[in-house]
Amino acid sequence: MGKRLQAHNVKIRTFIHATEDPEKVLEALETLFPEDISPKDVDFEVIETEGYFGNPILVVDAEIRHSRNVRKFLENLRNSLSEEDRKYLLEHAEEKVDETGTFYIRFDKQKAYLGEIKVSEGQDVIHVRIKVKAFPMRKEAVVNAVKKWLEGEE
Repeated sequence: MGKRLQAHNVKIRTFIHATEDPEKVLEALETLFPEDISPKDVDFEVIETEGYFGNPILVVDAEIRHSRNVRKFLENLRNSLSEEDRKYLLEHAEEKVDETGTFYIRFDKQKAYLGEIKVSEGQDVIHVRIKVKAFPMRKEAVVNAVKKWLEGEE
């Protein structure tokens, strides 16, 4: 049994540029979700904004709050990470957790179109923010919880 990561919520954000097909971007997002989370369990919000050069951009925000769904999402996510990505996140866990106990991961949006979950530090990404529960609520405690989770084998 792997080490479960306890989290309050998971927030996912990506951008849809004018040149992109919104349908495809939403499909890319779905790659991150386990089959057994129903869309009605996810709070979606799409906001219209402008890019740096005044170009229209849609911001897609999704949030999972219900603890059972958060757990399913995290389990699925961890099982979907390649060995290489797990190692990368383990090595960088310290800088991917902030003082509020949020763990940040970015995924390659183009690869997600193709159904692949790949960590990326590029520009065209899906941002995932995991608000970790830890006691005491200190950065080190969260970093340790994240590392245990990444190392855990189901």
